[in-house]
Amino acid sequence: MKILITGANGQLGTELRYLLDERGVAYRATDASELDITNRQQVDEYLNSYSPDVIYHCAAYTAVDKAEDEGKALNQLVNVDGTRNLAQGAARIDATIVYISTDYVFDGDSKEIYTVDDQPAPKNEYGRTKYEGELAVQQFAPKHYIIRTSWVFGKYGHNFVYTMLNLAKAHDTITVVDDQFGRPSWTRTLAEFMTYAVDKRLDYGIYHLSEENSCNWYEFATEILKNTSTRVLPVTSEQYPQKAWRPRHSILDLSQTEKTGFVIPTWQDALSRFMKDIEV
Repeated sequence: MKILITGANGQLGTELRYLLDERGVAYRATDASELDITNRQQVDEYLNSYSPDVIYHCAAYTAVDKAEDEGKALNQLVNVDGTRNLAQGAARIDATIVYISTDYVFDGDSKEIYTVDDQPAPKNEYGRTKYEGELAVQQFAPKHYIIRTSWVFGKYGHNFVYTMLNLAKAHDTITVVDDQFGRPSWTRTLAEFMTYAVDKRLDYGIYHLSEENSCNWYEFATEILKNTSTRVLPVTSEQYPQKAWRPRHSILDLSQTEKTGFVIPTWQDALSRFMKDIEV
């Protein structure tokens, strides 16, 4: 099987590379300097030349607040145009594409958990483009897995866990919002399910993947810093305004994924394993 990874130097792409390395699985890794997914001709030429069987599409524009203004054009180019180029190319060479999406495709106004069949209604620019990416994959690539995830943390990039740990080094007290609820997702678990879907030849379609159990950001931060002397205080979203809308309640339903036999750890267990891995 010939494997192509886009965004291979990002948080998830790097995790996926290390996972495949551990398993002795060959792949070709690309970043924007090697494959500009926003360039349709370059994508077509690259796919025609390499002809992968599977495309793990990890490349994405993820600067949520910048996507509202200064990064709006790039957000559109990467998450929509780039994904469409890859989806059309995958269909042409009969490849499977694995597309990573987000809980931000939902408005977060519902107090119920979001199933794979619920209608997306994004309320920020990042969520809008990721949803349009989903639609492009569904429209153009018959062989696809769309994996929605949330609150991603991992060893190889900037994320909430590292932010909290760094703040704790300089502050005795920090404040974190307690009115936004979701499920943390470890990049290791996400990478494992991406390969699981392909290797087990699961039915094509949409899956949700995050860790078991849910929490708010304050609870997540408290667990991250439980072995430090830093005090974590809860605040409301109104007390911590951000440029882009954040869903207040975006807990993803994991039942579709669980039915496949894939074992999902709790976020507490995943966080504990991650913290040991980075030797905190």
